[in-house]
Amino acid sequence: MSTKVAVVTGGNKGIGFAIVRALCKQYKGDVYLTARDVGRGQAAVESLASEGLKALFHQLDINDLNSISSSAAFFKEKYGGVDVLINNAGIAFKVADTTPFAIQAKVTLETNFFATRDMLTHFLPLIKAGGRVVNVSSFVSCRALSQCSPALQQRFRSEDITEGELVGLMERFVNEAQKGEHKEGGWPDTAYGVSKLGLTVTSRYKPGGF
Repeated sequence: MSTKVAVVTGGNKGIGFAIVRALCKQYKGDVYLTARDVGRGQAAVESLASEGLKALFHQLDINDLNSISSSAAFFKEKYGGVDVLINNAGIAFKVADTTPFAIQAKVTLETNFFATRDMLTHFLPLIKAGGRVVNVSSFVSCRALSQCSPALQQRFRSEDITEGELVGLMERFVNEAQKGEHKEGGWPDTAYGVSKLGLTVTSRYKPGGF
């Protein structure tokens, strides 16, 4: 029987690190802590080792398509696929951050929605029978939904929303934020919330609402 493998993105700190630690204690297989920064990733693995826990490191930057594709090839060759994928990597600007909203919207959506979607595109074909994919979203997505216009809420809650339509809506938010017109377009004033709303809708495995 081939060795099972679990992969966690953004695993060098915060929630991702806690997920890796828990998997090391409970999962019967190899656990990969991935991070875009090699030094920080290896330091996190060493920290776990000091606790008597074994995690493996693989460099993975979800904002880099080449990094995603090469990582997918690595796990396919070494394990024949992936048993557990936890899409945890993400970004959140602090409340007091003075970065213009237009930039926050672009950067946040690029990572939390579009890059995570790229991960799914490349890794879903590798998920073994009985495998699992977990996308780490946030309760903030529900709050963002409630602050959207009725028309946007209807589309996000609809049973027939397609991936193409969802991508178009996320692109529309970024474009309107660039022009300072997102509020007029029916969007809330939270790039993080919209990014996680997009991820939550992406994660729906069957028709239905929140």
